[in-house]
Amino acid sequence: MIIVMRPDCQEEDVARIVRRLEDMNLRAHISKGEQRTIIGAIGDERVLAEIPMESFPGVEKALPILKPYKLVSREFKPDNTVVNVDGLEIGGSQIQIIAGPCAVESREILEEIAESVEPAGVRFLRGGAFKPRTSPYAFQGWGEKGLKFLAGVREKTGMKIVTELMDPRDIVLFYKYADIIQIGTRNMQNFRLLTEVGNIDKPVILKRGLCATIKEFLMSAEYIMAQGNENVILCERGIRTFETETRNTLDISAVPLLKKLTHLPVIVDPSHAVGRVDLVPAVSKAAIAAGADGLLIEVHVRPEEALSDGPQSLKPDDFITLIDECRRVAAAVGRSI
Repeated sequence: MIIVMRPDCQEEDVARIVRRLEDMNLRAHISKGEQRTIIGAIGDERVLAEIPMESFPGVEKALPILKPYKLVSREFKPDNTVVNVDGLEIGGSQIQIIAGPCAVESREILEEIAESVEPAGVRFLRGGAFKPRTSPYAFQGWGEKGLKFLAGVREKTGMKIVTELMDPRDIVLFYKYADIIQIGTRNMQNFRLLTEVGNIDKPVILKRGLCATIKEFLMSAEYIMAQGNENVILCERGIRTFETETRNTLDISAVPLLKKLTHLPVIVDPSHAVGRVDLVPAVSKAAIAAGADGLLIEVHVRPEEALSDGPQSLKPDDFITLIDECRRVAAAVGRSI
């Protein structure tokens, strides 16, 4: 249930509602917008059935949230969530670009890639230190050594680090090194992992599962937010269909749909969506036109030598050209890069 307070309500009115909810073993979640304060009642809402919440001082109306996801819903929080990463915002008017290699291969290559994308205005560097691969014989990443490489490049360039967490046992390590923790598509419904990242104060990029519905995607985000971490960023990266010409099928309609259903930022990973470098520019621009708050793009200085996902990685010059084109699309929809 959401309890909408009147514009002229007092702090004591809000505190009174919170106390009453806590007395009924419910958790109160307060969201203060420009016009209204909304209190979300989290827990078994059946206990509220006989309580006339609208009779409390300062309450304008009380409404049930019919969707199974509560905290992530637009009903609960009408205003967009903007995730702040040390002064850099994801979900605001500026579209953020996250770029870098699929896997961290060496400190030297990582620095070379970071320095090549920085002129395009990139402030977030992606790179996998732990790599979930379909084949157990493929390169699995450098682990903590890779995290140290990322941290070293951050110290040199000032770029924020985005890297994927696979195991709850590594969460302390990631808290130390990462600026944004990514939960990959294969772990979208790893509820133990979602619960763990929900208990820390690091922003989380949650990727949509290969065969996940929008509802399942948002329920996974709910797992994170239910633990108290409100800094969740949703990432559409293509879903598995019968089509074989592309690696996955980018669900471009998911972007405006998610923006309608939830207040959370939505970004798109065009590289994993199509798996073909020749299609990445077109779908990147389509994502911005559809309302995406950011792009997660794979870039490598020598894709032909990449240890992971070379066929979908842009070369730096092509990446810079793409970002210039994306700026024009962003301007056409009233945003910037």
